[in-house]
Amino acid sequence: MYFGGTNFGRTAGGPLQITSYDYDAPIDEYGLLAQPKWGHLKDLHAAIKLCEPALVAVDDSPQYVKLGPMQEAHIYSSFHIDVNSRVPENVSICSAFLANIDEHKTATVRIFGEVFVLPPWSVSILHDCKNVVFNTAKVGSQVSIKTMEVDSIGFFNTTGPGHLLLQDEKFHVSKDWMSFKEPIGTWVENSFTARGILEHLNVTKDTSDYLWYITRINVTEEDISYWEETGLLPSLTIDSFRDVVRVFVNGRLAGSRVGHWVKEAQPVYLVQGSNELALLSETVGLKNYGAFLEKDGAGFKGQIKLIGLKNGDVDLSNSLWAYQVGLKGESAKLYAPEEQENAGWSFLKLNDTASTFTWYKTYFDAPEGNDTFALDFGSMGKGQAWVNGHGIGRYWSLVAPKSGCPRTCNYRGAYNSDKCLTNCGKRTQSWYHVPREWLQASNNLLVIFEETGGDPLKISLKLHSTRTVCAQVPETHYPPLSTWSNPDSATGGRISAKGIAPQVHLRCDDGQVISAITFASYGNPRGSCGNFSKGTCDAPSSLSVVSKACQGRNRCDINVSSATFSHDPCQGTSKTLVVQAECTSSVSKLLIGQV
Repeated sequence: MYFGGTNFGRTAGGPLQITSYDYDAPIDEYGLLAQPKWGHLKDLHAAIKLCEPALVAVDDSPQYVKLGPMQEAHIYSSFHIDVNSRVPENVSICSAFLANIDEHKTATVRIFGEVFVLPPWSVSILHDCKNVVFNTAKVGSQVSIKTMEVDSIGFFNTTGPGHLLLQDEKFHVSKDWMSFKEPIGTWVENSFTARGILEHLNVTKDTSDYLWYITRINVTEEDISYWEETGLLPSLTIDSFRDVVRVFVNGRLAGSRVGHWVKEAQPVYLVQGSNELALLSETVGLKNYGAFLEKDGAGFKGQIKLIGLKNGDVDLSNSLWAYQVGLKGESAKLYAPEEQENAGWSFLKLNDTASTFTWYKTYFDAPEGNDTFALDFGSMGKGQAWVNGHGIGRYWSLVAPKSGCPRTCNYRGAYNSDKCLTNCGKRTQSWYHVPREWLQASNNLLVIFEETGGDPLKISLKLHSTRTVCAQVPETHYPPLSTWSNPDSATGGRISAKGIAPQVHLRCDDGQVISAITFASYGNPRGSCGNFSKGTCDAPSSLSVVSKACQGRNRCDINVSSATFSHDPCQGTSKTLVVQAECTSSVSKLLIGQV
C-alpha cells in the first residue's frame, strides 16, 4: 500500500476494524510523507525508470547468472552480455539487478570486470550494467519524526448553561456539551415482529451497525425459589455470534462480549413475572476479501437458550422476537447540522459524562494554520462520530496485546506479518483524522454516539505534522539519481559517475520551512535521529554551511564532500554527513518575524 487512508463513516472492512488503514504506508492517512520509506521508494522507482529501455528490449526471460551460493544477477539487454568482461561501449541498452539473498552476510561479487559489494538481503540496480544507481539496503533518504500536538482552541458560548468547569480546559475540544439518551430496545419506527432468529444483514440491509432482538421471558415463583436455594443464576447461551453482542434484561445491561463467531454464556438476573430480554447485535466492519465473503453473515447462528430454570432449559430460538433496525438517534439524524433544532438535546451535567448509550454534541473552531489534525478519543469507549454531518467513522478504545513487539526491527528475510510490530500494550487507535475540507472557520458541529461510557469532556484536538527531519549519508553513497537523467550534462560526457558527490536531501511538509539546524557534522558522528553527537572527526564549518544552505527553505540539498566544507577533517577516513533540522509552519515563521 502506497497511500494510507481513513475508513470514514461505516466503510471499514472487517471484522473488528475501525477507521485507520495507514499500515506504515509511504504517505500516511493525513497525506504527509512517511520518511524514509517514501524517499527510498521514490528513488527505487526512479532507478527502475532508468532501466526502462533495457526492460522493454527483452522479449523473453532476462539473462540469468549465478554469482555465488546465494547471489545472482538478472541482466536485461538487447544483446547477450559476456559477464566476465566490461560491457562494450557500443552496447547502450543494458541493465542488471544483482541480488544477495543471504539474510546475514555481505557478499562481494565480480561481474562485468568489476567488483560489487552487496549488503545482506539486498538488490543493487545497475541501469547501464556499469554503475550502481540504487541498493535496496542503503537508505539515504531523510528520517521524519511526526508529532501529535495538542491545539489550544478558542471557545465560544463559554457562559451558557451547558458550560462545565474543567481542569486544563484549554486543551479540550470544547467545554459546552449537550446530550441525548438513546432508548434501549424498540422505539417503534422500522420495528416488526417475527418468529425465530433472523440473520442480521438480511434485516438491516447494512443501513446500520445495530440490530435489536427483543423477546419476553416469563419467570415463575418456583424458578425464583430454585435460584435462591441453589445460589445459582440462570444464563443466556448463544451458540455463535460475530463482532459484538450486548445483553439487556429489563432495560439494564447484563453483559457484553466481543468475538468473531464465538459462543457466549451470560448470567442474567430475572424477576418473577414477565421479563424483557433485549439483545443488541453490532457489526464492526464487514469482511471485504477472501473466498465466499458474502456468506460470512452477521448476528447469531445456532440456538439461543435460557438455561438454569427449575423445569429445564428454554429454547428461545423459535420464540416471537421484535426487531428494531438501527438507533433512534440515527433515524433522527442527530449528526446532521440541519436537524439540530428538532433533535431534543439537553445540556450535559457533570455527573452525566460517563453515561452509556448516549449521544453528545458540541461546537468547535477549526485550528489555525494548515496542519492536518485529528480528534483524540482516548477518553472514549466505543461508538461513532460525525463532524458537520460527515462520518469520521467508528472509534473503539481497544488495547493491543502486551507481547509480540521485538526490541529491534529487522526486515531481512521472507515477509512475516509479525515482523517489527510496535505499540504492544497500547491503544490500537486514539487519533481520528478530520479532513480540513469538512470544516468551516468556526461553529463546527461534533456529534458522538457513545456506547460504553466514555468522557467527551476530555476529547482534545491534535495537530499532526513533521517537526524534526534527519539525514545521514556517507560519502561512499551513490550519486543522486538525477545525475543519470541527463548524463551528458551531469557527468560531462563521462560514462562513470565516480567523483560525483552524493547528496543529503532535506524536506519539510508543504507549508513548512526549515526553521533551525539543530545538528550538523561532516566526519564520523554517532547516534540516531534525535540523539546525534560529534565523533572524533568533524568539519568545523558543518553547522554554518548546512544552515546557510537550508534555513528558511522548504527543502534543500547538500553535497557530501570535503569540497562542500572547504576542509577534509580526517584524510584517508570515510566520512558521513549527518544533519538534524526542525520544521515550522511558514505561517508561524511570519508571525515570529512580525514580533
